[in-house]
Amino acid sequence: MDAKTLSPAPPEDAASTSEIKGARRSRVSGIDRALQVIDYLYETGAPAGAYAIAKAVKAPLSTVYVIIDDLVEKNMLGRNADGTVWLGARLYHYGLAYARSLDFMSVATREMHDLCQQAGETVQVCGRDGDHMLVLAMADGPSHFQVTSRVGTRVPLNWTASGRLLVGHLPEKERIELFKRCARTSPTGRAEIDARVLSDSAGKAFNERLSIQVAESDYAVACIASPVVDRNGQCVATISIVLPEQKVFSDGNHYGQQVRAAAEQIETLMGWRNH
Repeated sequence: MDAKTLSPAPPEDAASTSEIKGARRSRVSGIDRALQVIDYLYETGAPAGAYAIAKAVKAPLSTVYVIIDDLVEKNMLGRNADGTVWLGARLYHYGLAYARSLDFMSVATREMHDLCQQAGETVQVCGRDGDHMLVLAMADGPSHFQVTSRVGTRVPLNWTASGRLLVGHLPEKERIELFKRCARTSPTGRAEIDARVLSDSAGKAFNERLSIQVAESDYAVACIASPVVDRNGQCVATISIVLPEQKVFSDGNHYGQQVRAAAEQIETLMGWRNH
């Protein structure tokens, strides 16, 4: 046998790794090229042909033709009668969605500060980040009461009043499976971890538009939250009052009415009060 016959074949996993890396580089390159085409149209502010685009982005004309055809097919670009292309309707819809998200945070932040002044307590706007609740915005109350969950804080959904509301609109089976996966024991040991109990309380709190937790995530800290529900009936965020636990027992109904009204006002301003 000659030497070539005796040479060991390259390991199968090494070959597959090389192929995967090559495919990844190719895929990223394709995305970069597509973005270059879109960016060029955006920056020039006018329709353009494939030749002008290829020259501007320094890409082979054949490559640009393929990318343009793909983007036109996916409605990311639109082709004019003269062959030039311009930004497509799909990009417009993405832009609207992004604008709505900015509008929501602007509206929610304004209501958050108004509620902070009315209640005289710390107020937060929270959203869902996978299996966690995320603090999106916060207004500190005038008292010396300190809240540890600042903007950017992520905690398991079962620890907080807001966390339950954020999944309260989901079907019962989905809520149970979610809590089975993500429920964690809290630092105080008082947070519920039974998935069915959590699912029931989440559904009830969402229907009543009010959720209250006392000392489940932090000692002596309570939270009263209400859901902000979009036109599809989904909880997209919550607004909540964070306060010393004794105030929940002494004046909980008053705070509950305030936080409910703030959530409803956000929905009204966003045009969502049709649910």
